[in-house]
Amino acid sequence: MDPRFAELLRPFLKLAGAGEITITPDTDLRRLGVDSMQAIELLFSLEDTFGIALPDEEMNDATFATAGSLWQAVSRQLPDRAAEASA
Repeated sequence: MDPRFAELLRPFLKLAGAGEITITPDTDLRRLGVDSMQAIELLFSLEDTFGIALPDEEMNDATFATAGSLWQAVSRQLPDRAAEASA
């Protein structure tokens, strides 16, 4: 995962507690407080930060379930990943 992704994600994890948590691909976003409204705000932040647009089919509970599933959806839209896929 990109370090920018982890830093962007931190403010949305309102139930993570005061201590610094390590964000891994298995980090459960729902358990740490990402609800449907926050998921929309997170989506806008991700799209702005990475200069992407997630396709409609990625807008589901499975995508926003863990940090890893969300990062996979984001990374598939990154320009360098798109170039790799078409090569």
